[in-house]
Amino acid sequence: MAKIALGSHQEAIQPDCIKALVVEFITTFLFVFAGVGSAITADRLLGDSLVGLFAVAVAHALVVAVMISAGHISGGHLNPAVTLGLLAGGHITVIRSILYWIDQLLASSAACILLKYLTGGLSTPVHTLASGVGQVQGVVWEIVLTFSLLFTVYATMVDPKKGALDGLGPTLTGFVVGANILAGGAFSGASMNPARSFGPALVSWYWTDHWVYWVGPLIGGGLAGFIYENFFIVRSHIPIGGEDIY
Repeated sequence: MAKIALGSHQEAIQPDCIKALVVEFITTFLFVFAGVGSAITADRLLGDSLVGLFAVAVAHALVVAVMISAGHISGGHLNPAVTLGLLAGGHITVIRSILYWIDQLLASSAACILLKYLTGGLSTPVHTLASGVGQVQGVVWEIVLTFSLLFTVYATMVDPKKGALDGLGPTLTGFVVGANILAGGAFSGASMNPARSFGPALVSWYWTDHWVYWVGPLIGGGLAGFIYENFFIVRSHIPIGGEDIY
């Protein structure tokens, strides 16, 4: 069974950690900028329609695939739920995970603040539950969608026996993000990412049901990481905090 490594507070001043945090900030910023920007554009040009949802799904699929690849130095998490899923599998220390979470939230906030300015103060779409969707239903939606995301990350990038899928992980992860948005976007918003939800909620100052987009993704991500690492991966050793998993 994978062991969770606590790490040391000294990690925060290590050159490799600082470099990883800078890259994680940049890639998360660009991911949120493109993702939220596409939602603003779809809302303005297409309104609440299937075409708008499809456009947002495609934009997220593309930017996720590219930013994971571009963020190889940090692992390209872009998402506190992904970080937690990797923590549950013993691939990153608790200390570095906390630093990543802070980094991701700051990057998301900065991207949304910039978008607010660049769009002349246009409304920033926030993740909300659709009419008729209760909070428990929303949490379950986010658990299932985020579980599928982390399961894909493990199967295509973390598992040492990924075989023919080697190198395709970022693209396939982008595909599952896009598919999940098409499946759940009209119901829970299909966040799968607390940081992606946090930035828009902050600039819009709209926190109704915001906790759903923390509880659901973190449960789904942590559960997927724990299950895949402990039941499907066979290793001769257990990876620790700073070890390259990709």
